[in-house]
Amino acid sequence: MQRTAIYPGSFDPVTNGHLDIIERGRKLFDNIIITILHNPNKQFTFTIEERMEMIESCIKKYPDVKADFYNGLLVDYAKSQKAQAILRGIRAVSDFEYEFQMALMNRRLNRDIQTVSLMTGLRWIFTSSSIIKEAAKFGGDISGMVPPLVEQKLKDKFSENTAKG
Repeated sequence: MQRTAIYPGSFDPVTNGHLDIIERGRKLFDNIIITILHNPNKQFTFTIEERMEMIESCIKKYPDVKADFYNGLLVDYAKSQKAQAILRGIRAVSDFEYEFQMALMNRRLNRDIQTVSLMTGLRWIFTSSSIIKEAAKFGGDISGMVPPLVEQKLKDKFSENTAKG
């Protein structure tokens, strides 16, 4: 039986921390589906299409990893993909509390879907898409925190926004 995990998030943008979780998750699962979930409560820098493009560029070397988008309950999506698990990364204690609540709710909604949380690599403990975007917005050096394509897309996006006023 193939072991499939859903790795959900907004990935606005995908970071090297996300890629670290994907690479480590590949050791546990036969297939990983990176899933951009619709979150109406968030303001996004990149469109879904832009995020998909960046993710697909980053994962093209992995035949067992694909990207997708879903608008609905995560456990419903996981069931539709015949996934056994939801893969999550935890950076700090503050992440744990939120992830714990989500894991319990998902378990309540579908007891067949397990949540597997990986502690982030020490190298990525301080990184988040939000912090990286803020640094990039003000011209900070984000090389090494995101793949080169993502770094360029952030520079382009923020120079575009600066030009608009």
